[in-house]
Amino acid sequence: MLESCYRPLERCFGGGGGGDGLLWHMDLKPHASGDYSIAVVQANSSLEDQGQVFTSPSATYVGVYDGHGGPEASRFINSHLFPYLHSLACGPWGYVVLPLLALLALTLDVIPFGFGFALEQGGLSAEVIRRAFDATEEDFVHLVTRSWVARPQIASVGSCCLVGAITDDMLYVANLGDSRAVLGRRVSNGRMSNSTAVVAERLSTDHNVGVEEVRKEVEALHPDDAHIVVHTRGVWRIKGIIQVSRSIGDVYLKKPEFHRDPRFQQFGPPVPLKRAVMSAEPSILIRKLRPQDLFLIFASDGLWEQLSDDLAVEIVVKNQRVGIAKKLVRAALGEAARKREMSYDDIKRIKKGVRRHFHDDITVVVVYLDHERGSANGKCTVDCTSAPIDIFSLNSDEADDTPLTTS
Repeated sequence: MLESCYRPLERCFGGGGGGDGLLWHMDLKPHASGDYSIAVVQANSSLEDQGQVFTSPSATYVGVYDGHGGPEASRFINSHLFPYLHSLACGPWGYVVLPLLALLALTLDVIPFGFGFALEQGGLSAEVIRRAFDATEEDFVHLVTRSWVARPQIASVGSCCLVGAITDDMLYVANLGDSRAVLGRRVSNGRMSNSTAVVAERLSTDHNVGVEEVRKEVEALHPDDAHIVVHTRGVWRIKGIIQVSRSIGDVYLKKPEFHRDPRFQQFGPPVPLKRAVMSAEPSILIRKLRPQDLFLIFASDGLWEQLSDDLAVEIVVKNQRVGIAKKLVRAALGEAARKREMSYDDIKRIKKGVRRHFHDDITVVVVYLDHERGSANGKCTVDCTSAPIDIFSLNSDEADDTPLTTS
């Protein structure tokens, strides 16, 4: 199961990118109380975003991991965080049952039914989530330490980490960095009217020093450093380097001994650090889902750089479910094109790497909340969908596999 959860599976794919070789999407699949859709577009030479959705009759987990400095951290989270969450939530059974299920999944390439049983034996909590984040961070630091001599650059790789979990009508949202979760919620238009509207409610905290409140938080933690946050290249950055204040990885900004090492200084000028200037402590929101809660949008900041919370919710409300995540990605690309006085077709023709000058990698997951349906009318099974590690390579392989035709 754990292998299946982080390994991209062809059976999960919903089709190509509609002419954009850097776009992947899965149109619609069931989860315990509705449907979900996922889409990813690649802008960087190596896709630094990773995304995954785990479903069972009793729980739905969503992960969006927006890497920076390279793809290693987001890929690491993709293969480690969900297993840690389940191991911790399942208590003693997790450490015994889950490795056996993972071995079975790896051998048979299936998701064992017993994984759903294991889920139901434990419980999710803020403490479980924090411990899973801590374990993922600790293991990535160990990886960096082991790889340090041969690959000093890996100490500068990091990733934002956004996780949503729905179980027993409770919603948990945990976040590091500036990926974002937004709820579409129905509200009344007035006491004297029977009409309703759908509004956007942000559920996560953007840990980005471009936000004044976050900037003040970082400055308050470092009263002896007048230059902990500086304005450079048009934006606020910690030590002039990075915008996000929390992440998995970025070890050189958490452990000064890495940054002081001459092997790492070849990648840039030394920055004097007395102590860590970033953390891996997630912000966690817990709320009971209500009948007026209609859907959730989980997305990396590549979407939110182009679309406001309100506009994203409006797009979901006004469009059919099938392919809704792809519609949001295309809307963001259209906005990126408009800013450059280009057409959407122009954007689609730009190659990876170069595309990054126009927009970021974008990952979007839309989760519908159909409270009256319950267990998706029995359609939901234990399953996991992961986005491809590299979309360009995937679509190239698919193109190579297309049979040739003759007139």
